[in-house]
Amino acid sequence: MARYIGPVCRLCRREGEKLFLKGEKCFTKCTIEKRPTIPGVHGRNRRAKLLGFGLQLREKQKVKRIYGLLEKQFRLTFGNAEKSKEITGEMLLILLERRLDNILYRLGLASSRAQARQLTQHGHVRVNGKKVTIPSYTVNTGDVVGLKEGMMENAHVQQAVNISRSRGVPTWLELDGEKPQGKVLSLPTRQDLTMPVQENLIVELYSK
Repeated sequence: MARYIGPVCRLCRREGEKLFLKGEKCFTKCTIEKRPTIPGVHGRNRRAKLLGFGLQLREKQKVKRIYGLLEKQFRLTFGNAEKSKEITGEMLLILLERRLDNILYRLGLASSRAQARQLTQHGHVRVNGKKVTIPSYTVNTGDVVGLKEGMMENAHVQQAVNISRSRGVPTWLELDGEKPQGKVLSLPTRQDLTMPVQENLIVELYSK
């Protein structure tokens, strides 16, 4: 599966805000706090005010990077949102939130979406007791998502779970207090998503 393998801190610097791509390090050793300029030799002089197409493009790139998708997969997700009877922009974000790798991250079973994808592809994730190795798998209400037995002994998983318990999980999810798993209580709504995203700009971009 194609994926971005470069330094992720550059992505945050390019968008000019934290995208929380490195888990706990984003809270303790964030590069953008020390170097808020755009990456590159001339970065200090390139942060211009964006208008029109530039603003729409940057918003799309930001959402792609938050969820770790490349252009083709993101475009397919937008196409599915466009086919629905709901508001396209809101449905796009809801479909992204319902991805299996994102659910693991939201439950706190992984410190980042990248780690969640790795756990999924390596066969450590279970949905309703069955192994699922597709990070883009779409969960539904009532699904129980978790890690296979014995994964709580993994130091990275333990750290992620401890952090999530202190910060909490979204109201539409429920984390099991004893096992490394959680349940999807309901599908997320736009009000549940607190990310600073203007999805209408993405819709405008793809509508051209």
